[in-house]
Amino acid sequence: MIVYQDRRIVVAEKPCGVLSTDEPGGMPELLRQELGEPKGCVLTVHRLDRAVGGLMVFARSHRAAALLSEQIRNGAFQKEYLAVVHGCPEQPEGLLTDYLTRDRKTRMTLIAAGEGADAQEARLHYTVLAGHQGVTLLRIRLLTGRTHQIRAQFSGRGMPLVGDRKYGYGEDCPIGLWSWLLSFRHPQTDEAVTLRRLPLPAPPWTSFRAALAALMQKESAAK
Repeated sequence: MIVYQDRRIVVAEKPCGVLSTDEPGGMPELLRQELGEPKGCVLTVHRLDRAVGGLMVFARSHRAAALLSEQIRNGAFQKEYLAVVHGCPEQPEGLLTDYLTRDRKTRMTLIAAGEGADAQEARLHYTVLAGHQGVTLLRIRLLTGRTHQIRAQFSGRGMPLVGDRKYGYGEDCPIGLWSWLLSFRHPQTDEAVTLRRLPLPAPPWTSFRAALAALMQKESAAK
């Protein structure tokens, strides 16, 4: 589970189905167990939906949490995702911009007709990596961090994520969304930290093994 750790931060791979927040069974509790520090300071500074897996960074002090949170607010904290969607965008890459609202009864995020009091701007950049039998592998860079943003923006365009029971068709497989890259400044040293982690070779990723391997090879060569 732990990918990197030091005195100020711990980066971990969150399994699908595990909560990001500090409650029974959530990631902070699990990390304290793995670190052997039952009462240690492990603070959530950003979230992943419960159904979504992948990389997360946690702070091991309140000061580190404040500095990481500031990076998130000013856009210096970069998050990239891999997604498998039904269909395929018209363009091989592009920027999606919407205003999103939250339905409190259904706990779903919806695309609004336009700017409004309850609507927040949501932006992301996507790149098509590969296609296979009616589904497409995408690389996504979040430019804003809204609740269920990726799921809502693609499902609102008729391209729901594979395995998404809330916004899609609910296939019997984990959701096709994975936090694969984090890039930020270390809260103590201010050094640049970039970490990558591909999803496990299981559905819905198995059809894209070659494309995922090529992505990682390209990223490694660019370091």
